[in-house]
Amino acid sequence: MIKVFFISLILTFSLQARQNPFFPSVGEQDLIQTSNKDTTVASLKRVAIKLPSHARVLQKVSVTYKSLDGSIETKSIDLNKAVDWHIPIFISQSMGAISTKETPKKHKKINYKQIFKSKYVNFYESSRELKIVTKDKIIRNFLLTSPHRIVIDFKRSTNLKSAVKKIDKSIFKKISLGTHKDYYRAVIELDGTYKYEMLKKTYGYSFYLR
Repeated sequence: MIKVFFISLILTFSLQARQNPFFPSVGEQDLIQTSNKDTTVASLKRVAIKLPSHARVLQKVSVTYKSLDGSIETKSIDLNKAVDWHIPIFISQSMGAISTKETPKKHKKINYKQIFKSKYVNFYESSRELKIVTKDKIIRNFLLTSPHRIVIDFKRSTNLKSAVKKIDKSIFKKISLGTHKDYYRAVIELDGTYKYEMLKKTYGYSFYLR
C-alpha cells in the first residue's frame, strides 16, 4: 500500500513540472521576446561640418548618441581652440594611435605671393596677411560689409589708371584701384567675415585679418 502511495505522489509532481527548467516558473509569459529583425545602422566613417565665415574659436563639441536601452544622451568636451573656418571640422573613428607629444614649433620664413601690381603700390599675400609695399601714406582705412571689403585711401595726387583684378584661391578675392582728388583708393574684397589690424612697416603697411 505504501509503495502504491509513493508511485502516485511521483506521478503527481511529474505532471506539475515545467517544460523548460531554464525559465522561472512565475511570470514566464512576461519575458521579453527577441526578434531577428535587423536594427543596425551604418558604421561611422567620416563626416564633415562646414563652419560659417565668422567662426573663429571652437568653444565646445557635443555628441548626442543612443544607448543600448534606447535612451538619448549627450557627451560634451570643452575646447576653446582657434579654428580656420575654411577647413571643415571632421568627425571620424580612427584606429591609428594618437600621439601625445607636442612637436616643437619652428620659425618659418614667410613667403609672400604678389597678387596686385601698380605704379605706386603693390600687394602681396601670405595666409591672412596682406602686405602693402608703397611709399605713400595711408590717410584712412575702414571696413565695409555685404560683401566684406577693406577700403584704403593713399595720399597722392595722381591720374593713376583704374584697375580691377580677381584673385583665385585667395581670401583676398578682388582688388580694385581708382583715383580721387588728392588720393587714390584700393578696395580689397574678402571671401568671408573678418576684422583686421593695420601695422606700419618699413616697406609700407601690413593688414592682418582675424
